[in-house]
Amino acid sequence: MKSAEFRDLEFDNVSFSWPNGVKVINQCSFVIEKPGLWMLVGENGSGKSTLFRLISGLIRPETGKIFCSFKPSLVYQNPDHQLLMPTCKSELMLCVPKTISYSKVLDLIQSALEKVDLGEMLDRPIHTLSGGQKQRLALAGAVVSNSNLLLLDEPTALLDPQSQDSVLKVVKKLTSSSIDPITAIWVTHRLEELFFCDGAAILKNGRISKWKSGSKVFQELKSLALR
Repeated sequence: MKSAEFRDLEFDNVSFSWPNGVKVINQCSFVIEKPGLWMLVGENGSGKSTLFRLISGLIRPETGKIFCSFKPSLVYQNPDHQLLMPTCKSELMLCVPKTISYSKVLDLIQSALEKVDLGEMLDRPIHTLSGGQKQRLALAGAVVSNSNLLLLDEPTALLDPQSQDSVLKVVKKLTSSSIDPITAIWVTHRLEELFFCDGAAILKNGRISKWKSGSKVFQELKSLALR
């Protein structure tokens, strides 16, 4: 394994099996060393959700080692499963670290809303938001919590095309910022999204392929579909 100063997230021959004996992650090794938007594609049941649980520390590997210097936040496919409070402000209040002084909380929340293009919606009731706005509010929650690793499980799957574009645009902005850029691992089945990432890989048989450009992975998958 590489020295800690050169790696932010590394899987070293990680394997994981569920109690029924099914091996979901199988000697998986990969490294993410810098901020950016990294996309994963794979069939249903290929282990994407399990991978996120391992990164988050919700489950532990059966064998192998995981090094993660990031603070991860999960963002689910359906934001209604994640948002709990009645307004944008009250929702983000839940995410503010306890170490932040009360006098700075409102500024932190407002800044997070502006980063996800919801700057005018501090007191907006969440039930009045569109699906894309709800998903961006979930992203704001990660920003407020001081997370620097977004784990995005098909975040645009339930959205209309306009909302899909708005979420992708915000995540790309967060990961390419010149000040404190974050890292995002984005699971997708929408292959056209691959053209916006900094690197992409295929998760198959419990392993992640080498990182390549999104366009190369797109062409690989298209070629396989035509066979």
